[in-house]
Amino acid sequence: MQVTETQAEGLKRAFHVVVPASDLDARAEARLDEVKGQVKLNGFRPGKVPTAHLKRMYGKSIMSEVIELVINEANGKIVEERSLRLALPPKVKLANESEAEALLEGGKDIAYDLEIEILPTIELGNFKNISVEKPVVEVSDEEVDETIKRLADSNRPFEDKEGAAAEGDRVTIDFAGYIDGEKFEGGSAENIDVILGSKGFIPGFEEQLVGIAAGENRTISVTFPEEYAARELAGKAASFEVTAKSVAAPGELTIDDEFAKGLGLESLDQLKEMVRERTAGEHAAIARQKVKRVLLDALDEKHQFEVPEGLVEQEFAGVWDQVQRDLAAQGRTFADEDTTEEEARADYRKIAERRVRLGLVLAEIGEKNKVQVSDEEVTRALVERARQFPGQEQQVWDYYRKNPDAMASVRAPLFEEKVIDFLLGEANVTEKKVTKDELYKEEKEDEKSAEA
Repeated sequence: MQVTETQAEGLKRAFHVVVPASDLDARAEARLDEVKGQVKLNGFRPGKVPTAHLKRMYGKSIMSEVIELVINEANGKIVEERSLRLALPPKVKLANESEAEALLEGGKDIAYDLEIEILPTIELGNFKNISVEKPVVEVSDEEVDETIKRLADSNRPFEDKEGAAAEGDRVTIDFAGYIDGEKFEGGSAENIDVILGSKGFIPGFEEQLVGIAAGENRTISVTFPEEYAARELAGKAASFEVTAKSVAAPGELTIDDEFAKGLGLESLDQLKEMVRERTAGEHAAIARQKVKRVLLDALDEKHQFEVPEGLVEQEFAGVWDQVQRDLAAQGRTFADEDTTEEEARADYRKIAERRVRLGLVLAEIGEKNKVQVSDEEVTRALVERARQFPGQEQQVWDYYRKNPDAMASVRAPLFEEKVIDFLLGEANVTEKKVTKDELYKEEKEDEKSAEA
């Protein structure tokens, strides 16, 4: 085998490889001898089929197998001898594609070009001089009581009433929405319960239902908020033709041990403790995301290096596909986002590069510090993922177990969080007490900044 390096620039390597016909033919002959004792052909005893006859019947398919095997072995040897760490599978191109069919006949050298993209050498920075401020929120008794009150309100019994609906009443309605006189998709529904004053609908919708009675029809005019989730409706004026089916008044509900028992708990104190723990967990999750974001920003600052173009292309393709699908679902264009497709591509490519760079840094940190994810941890995560699909748990389980890439998608976030835990143990982390409003206000601002 002759190997000539034709490119060694940055992270790209290229080689011209020639494997002599004698090597290919010898491997093919050896494979034919193996097949000779296995095939059964009419008119021939086992193991007595003439080699020439076998070659006529199976020669091309065997040579195809041999060529694939030889190329894979050659590529592996090239990578191993040069201690290359591949970013992506190698790309192989026959030097002369027109001779591909002739190669299967045997007696010809195989010449091909090999393109490889390698992982960069990463010099890890000092993590101990990274300073991170961790927001901490104490769960107050008032917050626990408010949560339980909302829980009680959602479980409050209602009884049908005569007359006009008042604040706090439940009104069951049918409605159809119109924009510029035309019905819009998703704007109609039947038998929808509206608790007046709950602020569960578009601003102004519930207020205009106050005073409505069962059987009454009303036209309600509202304007969708500018930040409405369905961007095609954001900021638009709409009217709804509403029919009240029934009106019900809230019944009495006492928040006590009996209420807690109705939820499957032993006492009100146990309910309060459960709510406190769950709320603390929610606050901690938000705080961790903030800390993680700061940590990743610090890592990005400390590690600037060339990233494999192929990995960036893969990441960008996924990001860009999501962007286009989101715009299509919202009925918006790049012009609506005050940008152009060219500018958006450049921005999202930077995001893809950052993701790839940070992914490589985290992987390097994990490898150097022997961070591992056990099979037991992966199994627990897979069980949790399967539980998200009630009735289809076995199908989900089988899908992941049979697909290595899918299993990797379960393991990867576990590995990342373990590396983050390791870094937090190395970094200078200080706690800062903040209020719930401060924590979530900053989180919303961070989300808007990330979207921008």
